[in-house]
Amino acid sequence: MKRRTDAPQDRYYMVGLMFFILGLGTLLPWNFFMTASLYFQRRLETNESSNGTEVVRKEYYFNNWMTLLSQLPLLLFTLLNSFLYPRISEAIRIAGSLVFILLLFILTAVLVKVPMEEDCFFSVTMATIWFINSFGAVLQGSLFGLVGMLPQKYSSIFMSGQGLAGTFAAIAMLIAIGSKTDHETAALGYFITPCVGTLLTLFSYLVLPRLVSQLSSQHNCITHNPSDLTYTNSPHISLYIWVMAFCVTFVFTVTLSVFPAITVDVKTTSEGENWESYFISVCCFLIFNINDWLGRTITTKIRWPSKESRLFPVLVISRVGFIPLLMFCNVQSRNYLPVLFEHDAAFSVIMVFFSLSSGYFVCLSMSYAPQLVEPKDAETAGALMTFFLALGLSIGAALSFPLRKLI
Repeated sequence: MKRRTDAPQDRYYMVGLMFFILGLGTLLPWNFFMTASLYFQRRLETNESSNGTEVVRKEYYFNNWMTLLSQLPLLLFTLLNSFLYPRISEAIRIAGSLVFILLLFILTAVLVKVPMEEDCFFSVTMATIWFINSFGAVLQGSLFGLVGMLPQKYSSIFMSGQGLAGTFAAIAMLIAIGSKTDHETAALGYFITPCVGTLLTLFSYLVLPRLVSQLSSQHNCITHNPSDLTYTNSPHISLYIWVMAFCVTFVFTVTLSVFPAITVDVKTTSEGENWESYFISVCCFLIFNINDWLGRTITTKIRWPSKESRLFPVLVISRVGFIPLLMFCNVQSRNYLPVLFEHDAAFSVIMVFFSLSSGYFVCLSMSYAPQLVEPKDAETAGALMTFFLALGLSIGAALSFPLRKLI
């Protein structure tokens, strides 16, 4: 199929900017909770008993449970989205989800100042993570369906915005660590930041419909060419989409099996006290998120291999090698495996290629899929890919438990 070239254009790139902000907003909940793992672990520590003797600290496995309880609702509510589409309007699904996400972020910010017993705090935090990611799943599924009806570059822009969400959270955490305020005040400022970000996302969605209407007409102004096999002539979703579904599932299975549950426990070999406080925020979260965003952004200019290439799934499967590489880094504490990559630089280099490939192949998979079906099925394809994205995240989160024990 060939698109017309005389259709309306995206003036001043406003539609692209709006979808970039929307992409950023969809992953603010996951990234701000994940990057704040040091704050949550500090709240869950028991230092001394009432008689002054030190007690054994209870292990909550916070990062593993946070990862799992973030991704399971994403999987379940992505399935629910298929029932919500015909029954609840797009505006209510998207705007309503953003409002509830905002309220839950406000609750999290308020709890920074509320003293709470560790077990109770853990339970409330896990419940908040569950619900905020449930609304995030509805939001993400609805937006993937919307962006799937537009030209491919908007899928890449949307995914690029998602990639920047992690960098945004990592920088906010570095500012909080570097501030001279007490831990409570720094954490309060940190959690106020996504409240502002969510408000900006809601505003972007409210001004989007008029801008998108022109591009939707542009995207649907196409002429049929029998020799063009990009889209299937079948009324059903093309079988080619299952290759992309496998790829996005496998990429996230590999990524979430070690990040952040394992990578966050890597310890620096440097003796500098200041560097130790910044190490995880920089070498784990900032490096991952910058390169994940870069990998997603590259796809706006480079799309290799092609969607028909057999090399594409082969390269995706090859990413499984990152699992042992990261497990052999200086993860502490460990019971079975030796440390082969002790130096900070080795861990950082592995994280660069791990995150760069994750963002690149995820974005390619998500943007290729809607091209493999008829334009009228593009929204369905986008929603279907969101389910497999969530499936990969959930499988990876579940695998993080046995993999962490194995170390």
